[in-house]
Amino acid sequence: MSSPVSRRTVLGTAAVVAAGAAVATSGSPAAAHGRGPKPTIVLVHGAFADATGWSDVIKRLTADGYTVLAPANPLRSVTGDAAYLASFLSTINGPIVLVGHSYGGFVITNAALGNPNVKALVYIAAFAPDAGDDVAHLTARFPGSLLDPATAIDFRPVDGGYDGYVKKDVFRAIFAGDLPRSTTDVMWATQRPGHSSTLQTASGEPAWKTIPSFYLIAREDKLIPPAVQRFMAQRAGAHTVEVKASHVAMISQPRVTADVIRKAAR
Repeated sequence: MSSPVSRRTVLGTAAVVAAGAAVATSGSPAAAHGRGPKPTIVLVHGAFADATGWSDVIKRLTADGYTVLAPANPLRSVTGDAAYLASFLSTINGPIVLVGHSYGGFVITNAALGNPNVKALVYIAAFAPDAGDDVAHLTARFPGSLLDPATAIDFRPVDGGYDGYVKKDVFRAIFAGDLPRSTTDVMWATQRPGHSSTLQTASGEPAWKTIPSFYLIAREDKLIPPAVQRFMAQRAGAHTVEVKASHVAMISQPRVTADVIRKAAR
């Protein structure tokens, strides 16, 4: 009995697969450029925010030919968020530059461990924890943070714990003092809460001990004090740049932020 699949069908299917592979290769991070494959850039937001905060940075990097991904950070737990991101990273072929803002730094520090594709870590006004560090103690290491959980955060019960939202009357001062109030009012209304467990959960072994790191210090940050940022950057041996910016440096200073990421990607 002759096969129901003809030679023409097989050849046609092979041609489609080959064409698809060619498109995937040319548009992927493995697309060749002057000094090898361009890395995929993965941007990870922190608490009280979402991935739209990277919008202007994404525009600049994609204009340079980079593939940029900004997945949603679950903001449920340090271990769970890191596991989620690690799983996401495992689907990416080729080199990766992993970027975190604020609490996103906790997530990238843990998620990158053991992934040989991650070639650089970039911290944008972010936590760069060592093993055993937690958000609460790092924030309080030096004075300057206005994010007092007792007065600045509304806690709402969820799943046996609490979600934290920054209060409206202090949101702009703490989070984004260099942005217009009309912008920060929208940011407050649309903020994604962080689970209260993320404040006191200890970080694991840091990926920055084996992966080159870069750090953009926001000199006017009222959430993570600049002194804390300098301490973490120095401890990690990071290539460091400072900028006059609030906590959301990637929004108020997208050009500088994109420049730091480009340096890490070279």
